[in-house]
Amino acid sequence: MTSSSRAHSFNAAADQYAASRPSYPPALFDFIEQFTSRPLAGARVADVGAGTGIATALLRGRGAHVIGVEPGDAMAAQFHTLLPDVPIVRGDGNALPLADASHDLVTYAQSWQWTDTTRSIPEALRVLLPGGALAIWWNTTAFDVPWINEQHQRIAYHCGVKPTSRARPDDGDAIRLAGLSGLRVARRQVRWSRVVSLDMHLSNITSRSAFLVLVEEDKRAFLSEERRRLRKMFPGEAVEETYVVDLLLATRP
Repeated sequence: MTSSSRAHSFNAAADQYAASRPSYPPALFDFIEQFTSRPLAGARVADVGAGTGIATALLRGRGAHVIGVEPGDAMAAQFHTLLPDVPIVRGDGNALPLADASHDLVTYAQSWQWTDTTRSIPEALRVLLPGGALAIWWNTTAFDVPWINEQHQRIAYHCGVKPTSRARPDDGDAIRLAGLSGLRVARRQVRWSRVVSLDMHLSNITSRSAFLVLVEEDKRAFLSEERRRLRKMFPGEAVEETYVVDLLLATRP
């Protein structure tokens, strides 16, 4: 299964994605403002790979003049339903349909890994105003929470993918792996959590690309066993999910 196929698999589950995917904590946006030395209010922001608009809505909530960029038909339709007053254009990070030097901030929430950084970095820098910033971030696994670590291993095994290493890359490796070497980059990791129903937790799991490409029988088998296991752990069926947001911010020279 190619990374392109996995990237486009989200279109088949746009409703599920919008309903169950986690959001992001306020501290993430506080740090962006600190790094750029300006408030998000009034900033011109392009949210690339916007999906259903989870990050876009938060940026707008901080007062940013934000536009979504999204390649997928179903995701863009869900975005328009949830954020009817926010403009969205069709495209991806490798060829942004945006004018040169037109934005203060370009963001990628959970979407940077689907780009070719030899193309997406020059594109982001092209679109940014002088002194503008590129922000990329992911909700990552809190491996120090035992049940979350164990579940991560089960998911990887069931989906036939390599488990993510428990050791987080240091700042230098994180910058290099993101393709941002040579730029002025800052990194911040923010821990946060949310409490959701067991049903929403399982829906969140199966909205991930590795699950979306599985056949239905394989999905049902995993979910049945996982539901049984988690009911013992959370008898009230209220599941606390813990995340570590990994944020990288780079400035246009």
